[in-house]
Amino acid sequence: MKRAIVAAFTLVMACAMARSAFARDDSDASALVDKAIKAMGGQEQLSKIKAASWSTKGTISFQSADNSTSGKATIQGVDHLRQDVSLSVNGMDIKVIILVSGGKGTFNFNGNPMDMDADALANQKRLTYLTAIPMTLVALKSKDFKLAPTADATVGGKPAAGIQVTGPEGKTFKLYFDKDTGLPAQTVATVMDFMGAPFTQTTTFTAYKDIAGIKVAMHVSSKRDGDKFIESDISDFKVLDMVDPKTFTDAG
Repeated sequence: MKRAIVAAFTLVMACAMARSAFARDDSDASALVDKAIKAMGGQEQLSKIKAASWSTKGTISFQSADNSTSGKATIQGVDHLRQDVSLSVNGMDIKVIILVSGGKGTFNFNGNPMDMDADALANQKRLTYLTAIPMTLVALKSKDFKLAPTADATVGGKPAAGIQVTGPEGKTFKLYFDKDTGLPAQTVATVMDFMGAPFTQTTTFTAYKDIAGIKVAMHVSSKRDGDKFIESDISDFKVLDMVDPKTFTDAG
């Protein structure tokens, strides 16, 4: 009888805890986003950022070898991107241009442009908003993104609070905020490589600096399935008032 009572009590407590966790609705996640927006410069300031550009320099890892890379990126909203990348792999110089303009995407490899198919475009659009959102966060307050709480984590040895975000295509990713500063610390998402194979991409944001009234992460590092992939230092970050539409369509 005693065991039955203990078992019943344990079951009741477990159900109560489950109901409590379930009761943590998106208001908890929204509160974390609001705190992060305030930490980054405030809603009014961040809402002014319609587009931005920046330069990168760092390494990209293939088969445990680090290869030097540099480039420039321009982003507008969460669905327009131009990324120009130069890298050297095994002594071979490679130039890549990635373009996303709403419903169209182009991939240019060493001067040879090719339109993305539906799957490649969907993946690149996902990568585009995964790049844009941690910079301003305000897109998370739109109806295109749904928020829910998720478990806390440790990022860079520091405690981080997390949310789960469902994007416009129905796929989810996790976004973690440093508990001390409130700033975005990391994203975790499943994306595809150039061959269409899925992997878990973990991107960490550090070395924040005040630029144009907002805090910008000046170092970004990404891992694929736990392995080192990209390390980038950010420079020349600029908030742009207007971007020529050809920026996102001219692959030449």
